[in-house]
Amino acid sequence: MTQRFGDRARFCVEVGETTPPALRVVDLWAAGKWLTTDDNTAYTPSLSHYMRLEADRVRRGDVPSCPFPGRPPAEIFQLLRADETEFAQQFWFMRWSEIVDNVSAFAYLDDDLVIMFGFWRTNHRFTDDLGTGFVTRIPPAEFASIANAAADSLDAGVTQ
Repeated sequence: MTQRFGDRARFCVEVGETTPPALRVVDLWAAGKWLTTDDNTAYTPSLSHYMRLEADRVRRGDVPSCPFPGRPPAEIFQLLRADETEFAQQFWFMRWSEIVDNVSAFAYLDDDLVIMFGFWRTNHRFTDDLGTGFVTRIPPAEFASIANAAADSLDAGVTQ
């Protein structure tokens, strides 16, 4: 049975069946887009660890503010994605494991947590999504709560 944490239209983690010894089907959603299109089988110890680290970082407010004030988030995403310096690295987000290695994601705080992402593989199954920057906004405490609840579920599956 799949457990859903959050809302697909904003941000959601769906934790599915366990594949022993420590693998689990995990689907991530943001802005109504399915992020784990290429690989949704996660090694749960590392995924839950990275999810908790990101949740703690967001809860502490340790996410930078908007890098380009006055510009829309979709444009900011494109600017960060094109940046070849270390500047963009401070905005990297959801670099959790191989299940999201088909996505470039960045985030900043602007009262809400603003998550910007796009698919980069040319063989992405939804070709209309290629080249597009997607954006979702979520209160930081809500994001942290979703990520931690999903990590708790992942950890519980490993110990059973």
